[in-house]
Amino acid sequence: MATDNKEISTTGLLGWVDRRFPLTSTWKQHLSEYYAPKNFNVWYFFGSLALLVLVNQILTGIFLTMNYKPDSTLAFASVEYIMREVPWGWLIRYMHSTGASMFFVVVYLHMFRGLLYGSYRKPRELVWIFGCAIFLCLMAEAFFGYLLPWGQMSFWGAQVIVNLFSAIPLIGPDLSLWIRGDYVVSDVTLNRFFAFHVIAIPLVLLGLVVAHLIALHEVGSNNPDGIEIKEKKDEKGVPLDGIPFHPYYSVHDFFGVCVFLMVFAAILFFMPEMGGYFLEANNFIPANPLQTPPEIAPVWYFTAFYAMLRATTDPFKIVLMIVLVASGLFALVRARGKWKIALPALAAALVVFMYFTESKFWGVVVMGGAVVTLFFLPWLDRSPVKSIRYRPFFHKVFFGIFVAVFLTLAFLGTRPPSPAATLIAQVCALVYFAFFLGMPFWTPLGKFKQPPERVRFKSH
Repeated sequence: MATDNKEISTTGLLGWVDRRFPLTSTWKQHLSEYYAPKNFNVWYFFGSLALLVLVNQILTGIFLTMNYKPDSTLAFASVEYIMREVPWGWLIRYMHSTGASMFFVVVYLHMFRGLLYGSYRKPRELVWIFGCAIFLCLMAEAFFGYLLPWGQMSFWGAQVIVNLFSAIPLIGPDLSLWIRGDYVVSDVTLNRFFAFHVIAIPLVLLGLVVAHLIALHEVGSNNPDGIEIKEKKDEKGVPLDGIPFHPYYSVHDFFGVCVFLMVFAAILFFMPEMGGYFLEANNFIPANPLQTPPEIAPVWYFTAFYAMLRATTDPFKIVLMIVLVASGLFALVRARGKWKIALPALAAALVVFMYFTESKFWGVVVMGGAVVTLFFLPWLDRSPVKSIRYRPFFHKVFFGIFVAVFLTLAFLGTRPPSPAATLIAQVCALVYFAFFLGMPFWTPLGKFKQPPERVRFKSH
């Protein structure tokens, strides 16, 4: 690719490299001359922190792979060997296990900021879609890596989750057999999950991260006001409300990194197991196919979706059928054109299909649908403004209820099942989907504030 002469250093080693590789131009395009909104706040730390944790996971994962044995007779012992015999092995292992949880912490907060300020709205639809795909990859990466220590919870957790796929009509049994590679979780499964965790998923994840960043830098970053800074530029084409990412936000993010590393180190050295939420007690026991743990539950970052899965019982399936019938009737009355027939017909077909399929399958659908729904958020939200700052008060109430519902589901997923907990989880699951699927109807309503022409910014 040809580069402008102004973007090439003409002397020394850097000049020699620039004439063969676009180093200086890339630095300018993505850092020193990439203009970001000047009103970023604390919520904008978490994207760079996610990159930091990704690097931590890759480096510590490489070290662990040097000493880990993907063999059902040696896997647990090799982890203990890393912890007890390999110099600083305990530190690297705890950095990796703590990093896995911290990865989800920063990603959840990063997604929260996207919801808060409408970062999924035009022109950032692809940025959001790539981000959701990264989230799915992280879930797959965590799931495949969870089996590798070959402890009791690892073994039985994998057994339960893989068996869920068998509930899919027609292809379910063959699909679960293909995932396991055997009729039960065995040495074949361990090797298969090891390959996915170490090679396949990381390659896809890195590709998605690069695509996410390229898409972001193409359209520019959103900001708390939801204003496009590229629309107002000076005579040189520089956004009036933008500042170069480097050095301003590189220093800004460095401060966030320092705070994050202090928290990370405190967890790492003083509570790496986090009371059983990061590393469960049952996973310090070698896997025993003949002894089922009294309670099988996923790691904390999956518990919200696990609570939805567990809440999908036969009575709840009937509730879902009633909701579908009501939705079909509503579409019959309110829809226009081809949708007036298509939507009620789809609802009727789903009701019939639900009647003849078991609730276990619909639990998988609900759990997967909770993630897949996020991909369609750019087209579900019909609000005339992006940022929650300028939306009606009841929009903020709905968003607060959604956050409370998600946290409640996450908590319920960590607790043993009970009739009361199941009922609460069912209500929360309905509210979760109502929040997203009802967006085309409630997001255009209310009195919106007029966003300012320029971003609001107070110097520190």
